Amino acid sequence: MVQQQRQVQTMVPQLRQSLEMLQMPVLALRQAILKEMSVNPAIEDVVSPNEVVASSIEPEPAGPAAADGELDFSPDVDALLRQDDEWRDYFLQGMENAPAAEDDEEKRQHFYDSIRQPVSLQEHLLEQVPLTALSAEDREIAVLLIGNINDDGYFTGSLPDLMMVTGKSKDELIALLNVVQTFDPPGVGARDLRECLLLQLSEIEDSPWEDEARALIDKHLERLAAHDEKFLCKALALTPDELQRLVAFIRTFNPRPGRAFERSEVEYVEPEVIVVKEKGRYVAKVDGGLLPHIHISKHYRKLLEDPAVPAETKSYIRERIRAGAFLIRSIEQRQETIRQIAQTIVDAQTAFITDGIRALRPMTMTEVAEKVSKHETTVSRTVSNKYMRTPRGVFEMKYFFTSGLKTASGDSVSNKSIQDQIAQMIEQEDPADPLSDNAIQHAFAERGVTIARRTVAKYRSVRKIPPAHERRRG
Repeated sequence: MVQQQRQVQTMVPQLRQSLEMLQMPVLALRQAILKEMSVNPAIEDVVSPNEVVASSIEPEPAGPAAADGELDFSPDVDALLRQDDEWRDYFLQGMENAPAAEDDEEKRQHFYDSIRQPVSLQEHLLEQVPLTALSAEDREIAVLLIGNINDDGYFTGSLPDLMMVTGKSKDELIALLNVVQTFDPPGVGARDLRECLLLQLSEIEDSPWEDEARALIDKHLERLAAHDEKFLCKALALTPDELQRLVAFIRTFNPRPGRAFERSEVEYVEPEVIVVKEKGRYVAKVDGGLLPHIHISKHYRKLLEDPAVPAETKSYIRERIRAGAFLIRSIEQRQETIRQIAQTIVDAQTAFITDGIRALRPMTMTEVAEKVSKHETTVSRTVSNKYMRTPRGVFEMKYFFTSGLKTASGDSVSNKSIQDQIAQMIEQEDPADPLSDNAIQHAFAERGVTIARRTVAKYRSVRKIPPAHERRRG
């Protein structure tokens, strides 16, 4: 038991490294490998001034093959490599079967998802709906209201249209909108700037400027925009210095609360999976030229065999070789895992590659995990921040995972396909008589697809398409 615990302690940081490498996008992994090479002298790049290695898209086992064939590992290093899969399963199974204590669950989540994905404003708001005391019916309407909130965080929907769709009165819809307006971020769901700022003011407690700020926002925003300080001082009974402090207080509010969820950084994408057609079949290959081709240094291997090298130095070298061997093994496992999962995606979505988004079929990570005999969280890590170049263009791997709707024939249609069809219907509509969500619903019914009107409205909102009354022209 003690020996097992020691082995567990040895494997924890290495397993964490392996999982982190699996989730890293290729450019980040390249930098991580180069950083490791700079601190571990036992690792070398295969490419030297006298060697030329062509970039390849074949999954090359350049790592452990170079190490295992030329180095007689000490028993502890060899055992470490052999036990990798065994201990990986041990840890994952242990965490799955452990009691769902709050602290343990938090650690488990951090262990699996050390790199979090950005959350959109819509996703952030939808996560808060189940936390309300609303009925199931009202929650569905709250979801519909959220679908009419733009990227700035403002509600832009038409209450008359929503009254017709939901059957609710204007007062009932406003009451539900008021619930959404209590969600984070403060100010979200407002219909104009005045309401947005007042909502944020209501979140602040014990402010000495609360009454003055409410009066200024509620009645004199236009005067504030015009910098009419003389009028404002008189209307609010403030000195110029007090007015300046009041304005500074109001400027701490966010006039566009939804923008906090906007991804402003530039994202560079390097597809590491290439889909090519070979002998009538689409094949997924991992680009082997995007990462350094590393191996264990011959010089440091020879030092282990040199009797003149002190034992303490050999111990250090052995530790560096152990770390390098595990790194090489982890890279190879990562590349092969990506290849297996990418090929499974390609096999399932061949119709999409040939016919486009209309043929995208619903697919879950659980389904893929079963086919490749991996844990579902491994699939999630693998497709995170990974891109695939296909004959249809470059796509993030997780793009291909979608839920679906049932057709009259019993088949399923991807929700992305449904969204695309909605966009095409609206693109081809008569501008003088645009299609209502109800008309789009009936059009799908004629195609054998059952879809609720609120789902049509939601998907239309996802594509940033305004409602029919806003599209009417002429």
